[in-house]
Amino acid sequence: MLLGGIDAVRRLVVTALGADHTAGRERITEAELRELVAANTVLPREERRLIDEVLATGERHVNELMVPRTEVVFLEASLQIGAALRLVRERGHSRFPVIDGSPDEVIGFVHLRDLTIRPEADGCATVGELIREVKRLPASKRVLPALSEMRRERHHLAVVADEYGGTAGIVTLEDLIEELVGEIHDEYDAAPEPLADGAPAEVDGLLNLTDLAERAGLPLPPGPYETLGGFLMARLGKLPAVGDEVRVDGWRLTVAELDGRRVARVRLTAAA
Repeated sequence: MLLGGIDAVRRLVVTALGADHTAGRERITEAELRELVAANTVLPREERRLIDEVLATGERHVNELMVPRTEVVFLEASLQIGAALRLVRERGHSRFPVIDGSPDEVIGFVHLRDLTIRPEADGCATVGELIREVKRLPASKRVLPALSEMRRERHHLAVVADEYGGTAGIVTLEDLIEELVGEIHDEYDAAPEPLADGAPAEVDGLLNLTDLAERAGLPLPPGPYETLGGFLMARLGKLPAVGDEVRVDGWRLTVAELDGRRVARVRLTAAA
């Protein structure tokens, strides 16, 4: 039900509450739906909470969940298949965007099995000969419509386009589902080291603010940033260096590792 989009949520709630959402007008608005859920006791508390979370998630945009282009492993179309295999073998991903000279020119994607499981005499020598069609989404697309669209069209990966038509990053079907149901761990995911109080001791600098609040119980103030690393850069007022610290709400956030100029890892400790 949840993966069917906001219309499925709307239909379920009004049916459960005994309302006719077609009576007198075409559809009930999301704001009215949230008020209806909050005020009515027909639905159990847990179901009301779940529906409210889904509606809140629907307000977010795919650019808040995407892997930014600086973190994406792009494969050049002219790359020899053997070289591509060596490049992706240790990455722990299954799908890779394929470009023609620039990350702004994504021409498709390849699945790991396209590179590894091929007929011996298929004649393909380069990555560009193996590409599949890639889905594109605007950065302003909301999470629930994007999820519904990708499921309907059977896409597992999409390129997120910025307002200028360039590549802002990529988002996967798993990213969108995790936003609704929580993080899905697989054999490639490293478990974060826990603190005594259950919060992770060290997190990725690309962790978005919503996930940080859920995982560590640390809500950060909104601003011109979407990630923990962006928050640190804004607070420091400069490009961060390893060892730089910011204190907020009883926590000490320390830059533990950099990847180029980007904050790669952040250590979270309770401030003394």
